[in-house]
Amino acid sequence: MTTRQLDPDLMTRRQKHAPLYRAQNRYLRRIGLLALAVVLYYVWFFLQFGLPLAQVFNGVQELGRYFLRMFVWRDFINWPFQYYFTQILVTLGIVFAGTMTATVIALLLSFLAARNIMRGRVTRIIALLMRRLFDVLRGIDMAIWGLIFVRAVGLGPLAGVMAIIMQDTGLLGRLYAEGHEAVDRSPGRGLMAVGANGLQKHRFGIFTQSFPTFLALSLYQLESNTRSAAVLGFVGAGGIGLIYAENMRLWNWDVVMFITLILVAVVMIMDTLSAWLRRRYIQGTPIPMFGEKKTSPAHP
Repeated sequence: MTTRQLDPDLMTRRQKHAPLYRAQNRYLRRIGLLALAVVLYYVWFFLQFGLPLAQVFNGVQELGRYFLRMFVWRDFINWPFQYYFTQILVTLGIVFAGTMTATVIALLLSFLAARNIMRGRVTRIIALLMRRLFDVLRGIDMAIWGLIFVRAVGLGPLAGVMAIIMQDTGLLGRLYAEGHEAVDRSPGRGLMAVGANGLQKHRFGIFTQSFPTFLALSLYQLESNTRSAAVLGFVGAGGIGLIYAENMRLWNWDVVMFITLILVAVVMIMDTLSAWLRRRYIQGTPIPMFGEKKTSPAHP
C-alpha cells in the first residue's frame, strides 16, 4: 500500500476521532512548554551564577587526577586494615542500634498519627500534633542532629545513634502512619462485630495488613542509614566517616576508594538479606486450605 493510499485513511481517522487528536496535541504542547521552561531555567541559572569554561576544564582535570589517585593503591600491604574494619563494624553498630530503636518508637507513635485510628475530636488533635512532631524530626538533617548531639553528649558513637533515632523516628513514623491509613477497614469492622476490643482491632485488623509496608520500609531505611552514617563521622559521631575525613584531608584518595568499595559490598550484602526477609515474611509460602489433600504422583 502506497503513501497516497494511506493518506485518505489517516484523514478519515483524524476526522472520526477529532477530540482524541486534539487532546493529544494539547498534551504535546504542554510537554513542549514544560521542556522549554526547564531549558530556560538552566540558561537563567548559568547566566545568573556563572560557569566559566576555564573552571569547567580545570574541574575535569582535577577529577581525572583524583580518579587516578583512587585506583592506584600505594603501599597497600602496610595499610591498617584492622583499624578500618573496626570502624566499619562501629558504623554498622551505630546503624543497627539507631534504626532498630527508631523503628520501635516510630511504630508506637504511628498509631497516634493515623487518622483512621484517631477518629474522635480530641484524638484528631493528637494525631495532628503527632504529625507535626514527625515533620520537625525529619525536617532536620541527620548531620545537623549529629552536630547537636556531639555538643550535648560528646564525641563518639552515642551521638550518631541518637542522630539516627531522631531523624528516623520522624521519617518512619509518618510512613508507618500512612501505611495504617491505607489498610482495608473491613477486617476491623468484622473484629468489632465479634466482640474484639480496640487493641485487638488495631493488632489484627490494621497492623496485620500494614506489616508488609512496615517491614519493607524498615529494611530499606536500614540500608539507607548504612550509606548515610558515613557522614556522621565528619561531625565527630564516630564510625567510618572519621576515616573518610582523615584521609580526605591528607589527600589519601586510594584509602577513600578502598573504604567506599567495602561499604558498597556491605550494602549489597544487606540488600541480599533484605530481599530474603521480604520473600520470607511478605510473600511467605503457600499453605494448603483445610481439607485439601496433597496430590502424589501416580505409581504405575
